[in-house]
This record gives sequence, structure tokens and C-alpha cells, in this order.
Amino acid sequence: MSTGTQTEVVMPQMGVSVSEGTITKWLKQVGETIGRDEPLLEISTDKVDTEVPSPAEGVVTQILAQ
Repeated sequence: MSTGTQTEVVMPQMGVSVSEGTITKWLKQVGETIGRDEPLLEISTDKVDTEVPSPAEGVVTQILAQ
């Protein structure tokens, strides 16, 4: 794990015709450790529900979107 580095998590492209989605559940909370590619949150769109993996390993320091 690196220290002092933050990684921003952005909504992944879910398909050509999907332009927005809703966070349905955070799978990790502030203070919890997470590994790279470990499921971080669940999102729902009009076409699909899916888990979004963490882009990096470390500790969740803040959640800005609900």
C-alpha cells in the first residue's frame, strides 16, 4: 500500500447507450482497507446492475457520493 496518495474512483462507462447510473450500495466504508480490483460499490442503470472494482489498493478515506 502506498501512503499519502489518493485515488479518485470514477463511474465506468457501462455501454454506448448508458449515460447515467445510481449508486445502490457501498461495499466498503471509510476506514476499511481494500485491494485492487476488489468490489467497492454497486451501481444500477436502466440496463444493468453491476459491481465497480477498486482501481487501487489502500484505505477508503472518504465517500463523496451516495
